[in-house]
Amino acid sequence: IRSQNKKMDSGMIGKIDKAKRYAEERDRITFNSFEVTFRGDNNNHTTKFENGKWDCTCSFFQSRGVCGHTMAMEIILEGMLPSE
Repeated sequence: IRSQNKKMDSGMIGKIDKAKRYAEERDRITFNSFEVTFRGDNNNHTTKFENGKWDCTCSFFQSRGVCGHTMAMEIILEGMLPSE
């Protein structure tokens, strides 16, 4: 049983090391779709990215097609979204 635990431990260590490397190499990751909730001062807003397009439930996005929520996500995910 101890040898099995050592194999599992070394296997897990390898996976943890790989996860850390992937996290550091952000260019390996491209977001295709996701949904987030922004907790605003007055209201919560749902911001989505799908098929290369943004959507947000805030009124500013509805009239302009861009908003502080989508811009914040672009900053957070710089280099991780598909090229236009």
